[in-house]
Amino acid sequence: MTLQDAINHYIAWRQAHGAKYKSGSTILHLFLKSVDGETNCNAVTTEQVLGFLAGKGPLTRYRENKHGALTGFYRYAISRGYVTRSPLPDNEPKPPASAPPHIYSRDELRRLFDFDAIVASRRSAVQLDAATFRTLLVLLYGSGLRVGEAMRLAMADVDLPEAVLTIRGTKFYKCRLVPIGPHLAHVLKTYVPLRTSRPLPQGQGSFFLANRDGTPLASSTVQAAFDVLRRTAGIHGATGARQSPRVHDLRHSFAVHRLTDWYRQGADVQRLLPVLSTYLGHTDLAGTQVYLSMTPELLQQASSRFERYASGGIDA
Repeated sequence: MTLQDAINHYIAWRQAHGAKYKSGSTILHLFLKSVDGETNCNAVTTEQVLGFLAGKGPLTRYRENKHGALTGFYRYAISRGYVTRSPLPDNEPKPPASAPPHIYSRDELRRLFDFDAIVASRRSAVQLDAATFRTLLVLLYGSGLRVGEAMRLAMADVDLPEAVLTIRGTKFYKCRLVPIGPHLAHVLKTYVPLRTSRPLPQGQGSFFLANRDGTPLASSTVQAAFDVLRRTAGIHGATGARQSPRVHDLRHSFAVHRLTDWYRQGADVQRLLPVLSTYLGHTDLAGTQVYLSMTPELLQQASSRFERYASGGIDA
Protein backbone atom coordinates (compact mmCIF):
# COMPACT_ATOMS: atom_id res chain seq x y z
CA MET A 1 0.00 0.00 0.00
CA THR A 2 1.22 3.51 -0.76
CA LEU A 3 2.01 5.88 2.05
CA GLN A 4 -0.71 8.29 0.89
CA ASP A 5 -3.40 5.59 0.88
CA ALA A 6 -2.36 4.38 4.32
CA ILE A 7 -2.44 7.89 5.78
CA ASN A 8 -5.84 8.55 4.23
CA HIS A 9 -7.15 5.31 5.76
CA TYR A 10 -5.76 6.30 9.16
CA ILE A 11 -7.29 9.79 9.09
CA ALA A 12 -10.67 8.35 8.04
CA TRP A 13 -10.42 5.78 10.85
CA ARG A 14 -9.69 8.46 13.47
CA GLN A 15 -12.56 10.63 12.29
CA ALA A 16 -14.95 7.67 12.12
CA HIS A 17 -14.25 7.11 15.83
CA GLY A 18 -15.36 10.64 16.72
CA ALA A 19 -12.09 12.58 16.54
CA LYS A 20 -11.98 15.85 14.60
CA TYR A 21 -8.28 15.17 14.04
CA LYS A 22 -7.67 18.44 12.20
CA SER A 23 -4.16 19.25 13.40
CA GLY A 24 -3.00 15.62 13.09
CA SER A 25 -4.41 15.43 9.58
CA THR A 26 -2.61 18.63 8.61
CA ILE A 27 0.69 17.29 9.97
CA LEU A 28 0.37 13.99 8.12
CA HIS A 29 -0.42 15.74 4.86
CA LEU A 30 2.67 17.89 5.35
CA PHE A 31 4.61 14.66 5.87
CA LEU A 32 3.31 13.40 2.52
CA LYS A 33 4.70 16.53 0.88
CA SER A 34 8.13 15.97 2.43
CA VAL A 35 8.39 12.39 1.12
CA ASP A 36 6.99 10.62 -1.92
CA GLY A 37 3.38 9.81 -1.05
CA GLU A 38 3.24 7.23 -3.82
CA THR A 39 6.06 5.20 -2.33
CA ASN A 40 5.40 1.96 -0.47
CA CYS A 41 4.82 2.47 3.26
CA ASN A 42 7.83 0.31 4.12
CA ALA A 43 10.10 2.42 1.93
CA VAL A 44 10.08 5.45 4.26
CA THR A 45 13.44 5.78 6.01
CA THR A 46 14.38 7.07 9.44
CA GLU A 47 16.45 9.78 7.73
CA GLN A 48 13.34 11.04 5.91
CA VAL A 49 11.39 11.09 9.17
CA LEU A 50 14.21 12.95 10.93
CA GLY A 51 14.29 15.51 8.12
CA PHE A 52 10.56 16.11 8.53
CA LEU A 53 10.76 16.33 12.32
CA ALA A 54 13.75 18.68 12.33
CA GLY A 55 12.18 21.33 10.10
CA LYS A 56 14.20 24.46 9.45
CA GLY A 57 14.34 26.14 12.85
CA PRO A 58 15.24 25.41 16.49
CA LEU A 59 13.61 22.69 18.56
CA THR A 60 10.00 23.60 19.38
CA ARG A 61 6.92 21.88 20.77
CA TYR A 62 5.66 21.64 17.18
CA ARG A 63 8.23 18.89 16.68
CA GLU A 64 6.55 16.99 19.53
CA ASN A 65 3.21 17.37 17.74
CA LYS A 66 4.70 16.03 14.52
CA HIS A 67 6.28 13.11 16.35
CA GLY A 68 2.97 12.32 18.06
CA ALA A 69 1.04 12.32 14.78
CA LEU A 70 3.56 10.00 13.12
CA THR A 71 3.63 7.71 16.16
CA GLY A 72 -0.14 7.28 16.02
CA PHE A 73 -0.08 6.64 12.30
CA TYR A 74 2.66 4.02 12.42
CA ARG A 75 1.01 2.17 15.31
CA TYR A 76 -2.11 1.96 13.18
CA ALA A 77 -0.19 0.99 10.04
CA ILE A 78 1.68 -1.82 11.83
CA SER A 79 -1.55 -3.17 13.34
CA ARG A 80 -3.12 -3.27 9.88
CA GLY A 81 -0.10 -4.86 8.23
CA TYR A 82 0.62 -1.84 6.04
CA VAL A 83 4.20 -1.68 7.37
CA THR A 84 6.42 -4.13 9.22
CA ARG A 85 8.33 -1.59 11.32
CA SER A 86 8.26 2.07 12.35
CA PRO A 87 10.93 4.39 10.90
CA LEU A 88 10.63 6.81 13.83
CA PRO A 89 13.94 7.47 15.66
CA ASP A 90 14.48 5.88 19.07
CA ASN A 91 16.24 8.86 20.65
CA GLU A 92 13.73 11.66 20.11
CA PRO A 93 14.83 14.77 22.09
CA LYS A 94 12.59 16.13 24.80
CA PRO A 95 10.57 19.18 23.74
CA PRO A 96 11.24 22.52 25.44
CA ALA A 97 9.09 23.22 28.48
CA SER A 98 5.93 25.18 27.83
CA ALA A 99 6.03 28.83 28.79
CA PRO A 100 4.07 29.32 32.03
CA PRO A 101 0.74 31.11 31.65
CA HIS A 102 0.30 34.67 32.83
CA ILE A 103 -1.91 34.83 35.91
CA TYR A 104 -3.63 38.21 35.83
CA SER A 105 -3.69 40.18 39.05
CA ARG A 106 -6.98 41.63 40.26
CA ASP A 107 -5.76 45.08 39.23
CA GLU A 108 -4.90 43.84 35.73
CA LEU A 109 -8.34 42.31 35.41
CA ARG A 110 -9.97 45.60 36.37
CA ARG A 111 -7.97 47.34 33.65
CA LEU A 112 -8.83 44.68 31.07
CA PHE A 113 -12.54 44.83 31.85
CA ASP A 114 -12.70 48.63 31.94
CA PHE A 115 -15.28 49.53 29.31
CA ASP A 116 -13.63 52.84 28.38
CA ALA A 117 -10.34 51.04 27.70
CA ILE A 118 -12.14 48.45 25.59
CA VAL A 119 -14.00 51.15 23.63
CA ALA A 120 -10.70 52.94 22.99
CA SER A 121 -9.09 49.72 21.78
CA ARG A 122 -12.03 48.94 19.41
CA ARG A 123 -12.49 52.45 18.02
CA SER A 124 -11.69 51.42 14.45
CA ALA A 125 -13.22 47.93 14.66
CA VAL A 126 -15.46 46.86 11.80
CA GLN A 127 -17.12 43.76 13.25
CA LEU A 128 -16.15 42.90 16.83
CA ASP A 129 -17.67 45.73 18.87
CA ALA A 130 -16.65 46.78 22.38
CA ALA A 131 -19.75 45.39 24.15
CA THR A 132 -19.36 41.93 22.61
CA PHE A 133 -15.63 41.89 23.28
CA ARG A 134 -16.06 42.86 26.94
CA THR A 135 -18.79 40.26 27.40
CA LEU A 136 -16.46 37.60 25.99
CA LEU A 137 -13.60 38.59 28.32
CA VAL A 138 -15.80 38.63 31.42
CA LEU A 139 -17.28 35.28 30.37
CA LEU A 140 -13.83 33.71 29.98
CA TYR A 141 -12.67 34.82 33.41
CA GLY A 142 -16.02 34.37 35.16
CA SER A 143 -16.56 30.81 33.96
CA GLY A 144 -13.09 29.48 33.15
CA LEU A 145 -14.21 28.41 29.68
CA ARG A 146 -11.78 27.76 26.85
CA VAL A 147 -11.90 30.50 24.20
CA GLY A 148 -13.39 28.14 21.62
CA GLU A 149 -16.05 26.95 24.05
CA ALA A 150 -17.14 30.51 24.76
CA MET A 151 -17.25 31.46 21.09
CA ARG A 152 -19.29 28.35 20.20
CA LEU A 153 -22.03 29.02 22.76
CA ALA A 154 -25.43 29.18 21.11
CA MET A 155 -28.33 31.29 22.32
CA ALA A 156 -30.05 28.11 23.53
CA ASP A 157 -26.95 27.15 25.55
CA VAL A 158 -27.22 30.21 27.81
CA ASP A 159 -29.90 29.61 30.45
CA LEU A 160 -29.93 32.85 32.41
CA PRO A 161 -32.96 32.09 34.64
CA GLU A 162 -31.12 29.01 35.93
CA ALA A 163 -27.66 30.63 35.58
CA VAL A 164 -26.27 27.61 33.72
CA LEU A 165 -24.26 27.31 30.50
CA THR A 166 -24.36 24.16 28.38
CA ILE A 167 -20.96 23.51 26.84
CA ARG A 168 -21.07 21.35 23.71
CA GLY A 169 -18.39 20.13 21.30
CA THR A 170 -15.63 20.51 23.87
CA LYS A 171 -11.95 19.72 23.46
CA PHE A 172 -12.63 16.12 24.53
CA TYR A 173 -16.04 15.74 22.84
CA LYS A 174 -18.05 15.80 26.05
CA CYS A 175 -20.89 18.08 27.03
CA ARG A 176 -20.98 19.63 30.49
CA LEU A 177 -23.09 22.08 32.48
CA VAL A 178 -21.34 25.13 33.92
CA PRO A 179 -23.14 27.06 36.67
CA ILE A 180 -22.29 30.76 36.73
CA GLY A 181 -22.34 33.39 39.46
CA PRO A 182 -24.73 36.35 39.73
CA HIS A 183 -22.23 38.94 38.44
CA LEU A 184 -21.49 37.01 35.25
CA ALA A 185 -25.19 36.22 34.80
CA HIS A 186 -25.91 39.96 35.02
CA VAL A 187 -23.26 40.76 32.39
CA LEU A 188 -24.70 38.15 30.01
CA LYS A 189 -28.26 39.34 30.65
CA THR A 190 -27.23 42.93 29.88
CA TYR A 191 -25.74 41.75 26.57
CA VAL A 192 -28.86 39.86 25.42
CA PRO A 193 -30.83 42.91 24.10
CA LEU A 194 -27.88 43.92 21.93
CA ARG A 195 -27.45 40.38 20.63
CA THR A 196 -31.14 39.90 19.81
CA SER A 197 -31.15 43.18 17.88
CA ARG A 198 -28.72 41.61 15.44
CA PRO A 199 -29.24 38.80 12.90
CA LEU A 200 -30.01 35.36 14.32
CA PRO A 201 -29.58 33.18 11.21
CA GLN A 202 -30.19 29.90 13.09
CA GLY A 203 -32.67 31.25 15.63
CA GLN A 204 -31.84 29.94 19.11
CA GLY A 205 -29.06 27.92 17.51
CA SER A 206 -27.25 31.13 16.53
CA PHE A 207 -24.04 32.07 18.28
CA PHE A 208 -24.57 33.92 21.55
CA LEU A 209 -21.46 36.06 20.98
CA ALA A 210 -21.40 37.39 17.44
CA ASN A 211 -20.14 40.17 15.23
CA ARG A 212 -22.30 43.12 14.27
CA ASP A 213 -23.69 41.20 11.28
CA GLY A 214 -24.46 38.07 13.32
CA THR A 215 -21.50 36.08 12.04
CA PRO A 216 -19.39 34.08 14.53
CA LEU A 217 -16.29 35.53 16.12
CA ALA A 218 -12.94 34.51 14.67
CA SER A 219 -10.12 33.37 16.98
CA SER A 220 -7.57 35.46 15.10
CA THR A 221 -9.72 38.58 15.44
CA VAL A 222 -10.23 37.99 19.16
CA GLN A 223 -6.51 37.48 19.80
CA ALA A 224 -5.57 40.56 17.78
CA ALA A 225 -8.19 42.63 19.63
CA PHE A 226 -6.87 41.35 22.95
CA ASP A 227 -3.29 42.28 22.07
CA VAL A 228 -4.41 45.86 21.34
CA LEU A 229 -6.44 46.01 24.57
CA ARG A 230 -3.59 44.56 26.61
CA ARG A 231 -1.24 47.27 25.38
CA THR A 232 -3.90 49.95 25.94
CA ALA A 233 -4.34 48.69 29.51
CA GLY A 234 -0.58 48.63 30.07
CA ILE A 235 -0.31 44.88 30.69
CA HIS A 236 2.95 43.48 29.36
CA GLY A 237 3.69 40.43 31.49
CA ALA A 238 6.76 39.58 33.50
CA THR A 239 10.18 40.86 32.43
CA GLY A 240 11.94 38.21 30.36
CA ALA A 241 8.80 36.09 29.88
CA ARG A 242 8.88 33.89 26.77
CA GLN A 243 5.42 34.96 25.66
CA SER A 244 3.05 37.87 26.15
CA PRO A 245 -0.11 37.47 28.25
CA ARG A 246 -2.81 35.75 26.19
CA VAL A 247 -6.59 35.81 26.19
CA HIS A 248 -6.52 32.07 27.10
CA ASP A 249 -4.69 33.01 30.31
CA LEU A 250 -8.01 34.32 31.65
CA ARG A 251 -9.01 30.65 32.08
CA HIS A 252 -5.81 29.90 33.99
CA SER A 253 -6.35 32.99 36.13
CA PHE A 254 -9.89 31.87 36.99
CA ALA A 255 -8.58 28.50 38.22
CA VAL A 256 -5.70 29.93 40.26
CA HIS A 257 -7.88 32.62 41.85
CA ARG A 258 -10.54 30.04 42.72
CA LEU A 259 -7.98 27.82 44.46
CA THR A 260 -6.43 30.79 46.27
CA ASP A 261 -9.84 31.90 47.55
CA TRP A 262 -10.58 28.37 48.78
CA TYR A 263 -7.33 28.29 50.73
CA ARG A 264 -8.08 31.70 52.25
CA GLN A 265 -11.54 30.50 53.27
CA GLY A 266 -10.11 27.40 54.92
CA ALA A 267 -11.92 25.07 52.53
CA ASP A 268 -10.87 21.45 51.94
CA VAL A 269 -9.02 22.08 48.67
CA GLN A 270 -8.11 18.43 48.06
CA ARG A 271 -11.77 17.49 48.24
CA LEU A 272 -12.79 20.40 46.01
CA LEU A 273 -10.07 19.85 43.41
CA PRO A 274 -12.06 17.15 41.52
CA VAL A 275 -15.03 19.55 41.48
CA LEU A 276 -12.91 22.24 39.84
CA SER A 277 -11.53 19.65 37.41
CA THR A 278 -15.04 18.69 36.30
CA TYR A 279 -16.09 22.34 36.07
CA LEU A 280 -13.13 23.14 33.80
CA GLY A 281 -13.76 20.09 31.61
CA HIS A 282 -10.45 18.38 32.33
CA THR A 283 -10.23 14.68 31.53
CA ASP A 284 -8.20 13.89 34.64
CA LEU A 285 -7.14 15.50 37.90
CA ALA A 286 -3.55 16.02 36.75
CA GLY A 287 -4.66 18.78 34.40
CA THR A 288 -6.07 20.70 37.38
CA GLN A 289 -3.33 19.93 39.91
CA VAL A 290 -0.80 21.95 37.89
CA TYR A 291 -2.56 25.11 39.07
CA LEU A 292 -1.57 24.40 42.68
CA SER A 293 2.00 25.62 42.10
CA MET A 294 1.40 28.40 39.60
CA THR A 295 1.81 31.49 41.76
CA PRO A 296 3.86 32.38 44.86
CA GLU A 297 0.66 33.35 46.68
CA LEU A 298 -0.96 29.99 46.03
CA LEU A 299 2.20 28.17 47.11
CA GLN A 300 2.26 30.25 50.29
CA GLN A 301 -1.38 29.45 51.02
CA ALA A 302 -0.76 25.72 50.52
CA SER A 303 2.43 25.85 52.61
CA SER A 304 0.66 27.62 55.47
CA ARG A 305 -2.13 25.05 55.37
CA PHE A 306 0.38 22.20 55.57
CA GLU A 307 2.26 23.84 58.45
CA ARG A 308 -0.96 24.13 60.46
CA TYR A 309 -1.76 20.50 59.70
CA ALA A 310 1.73 19.30 60.65
CA SER A 311 1.62 21.19 63.94
CA GLY A 312 -1.70 19.66 64.89
CA GLY A 313 -3.90 22.54 63.73
CA ILE A 314 -7.48 22.18 62.51
CA ASP A 315 -6.70 22.17 58.79
CA ALA A 316 -6.49 18.49 58.03
